[in-house]
Amino acid sequence: MLDATVVGNIIREAREERQLSQEEVSRAAGIGRTHLSSIERGVRCPTLNTFIKISRAINCPAGDMLDAIEREMESR
Repeated sequence: MLDATVVGNIIREAREERQLSQEEVSRAAGIGRTHLSSIERGVRCPTLNTFIKISRAINCPAGDMLDAIEREMESR
């Protein structure tokens, strides 16, 4: 089972690496900024559809983020 905190951390790290604000990403992904914030904080786990929208908005392949999530979860 996915850990919402790990998912959120990976999304936040990818966004910050690209120097994008939550506002920019949420607008590009078509979701609310508070929704993105709750995902990044691990309060909510995104649906697959939302995860893909976010990955596209960040310009980071969803597969790369999933690999990072898997590695992080395995290391725990």
